[in-house]
Amino acid sequence: MNFLGWSIIFETEDTIGYKSDVSGDIWFVDSEKEGTQDYDEKGFNHFAIKVEEQKDIDEIVQFLEEKNRSTLFDTPRYRPEFVDSEEETYYQVMFESPDKILFEIVYIGLR
Repeated sequence: MNFLGWSIIFETEDTIGYKSDVSGDIWFVDSEKEGTQDYDEKGFNHFAIKVEEQKDIDEIVQFLEEKNRSTLFDTPRYRPEFVDSEEETYYQVMFESPDKILFEIVYIGLR
């Protein structure tokens, strides 16, 4: 996730923490507990990270494949319904963390 400006600050077999070059950090911890998440329920839906270049989406897809994580909702894909002009594009990938938090990485900008 270095290309997103997030570098690893902690890593063990079941935990990884990333720190942003600008602000905040994010942690993923493996657990034996099972749980479910319904994205259509009231409450938190997903966490989105906007990237600077369209190629960043393809790099995160490669990263997910290397970690054996599936993408969701037929992503990566373009979403023309989310832009105002034909000169713009909305290109996204969506995936779940092991604890079912939904993430979106998105490029919004010129084609």
